[in-house]
Amino acid sequence: MSTGTSLYFYITENCELCEQAEQVLVRTPLDTPLPVDVVDISESEELVQQYGERIPVLRMEPQGKELEWPFTSDDVIAFLGNH
Repeated sequence: MSTGTSLYFYITENCELCEQAEQVLVRTPLDTPLPVDVVDISESEELVQQYGERIPVLRMEPQGKELEWPFTSDDVIAFLGNH
C-alpha cells in the first residue's frame, strides 16, 4: 500500500457482521500494521444512505476502492496489494 493511502472501515454499533469483519481484519497477517479509521455510519445521514445496506465495508482512499462483506483474510491482502 502506498503512502498517502488511507483505510476506512464503515460500521455501526450492534452489528454482528461488523464484529465478524473486524475479527477478520485483526487476524489478517500483514508485514506492516496499517492504520484503519473506524467510521460509525450512524453519525452521518449521508453515510447511512451510502453504506446502510452494505456495511461492513473497507474503503481505500484516494483510490475509492471498496471491499464489501463477506471477505476473508486473503481477500483483504489482495485488496491492499492491488491498488
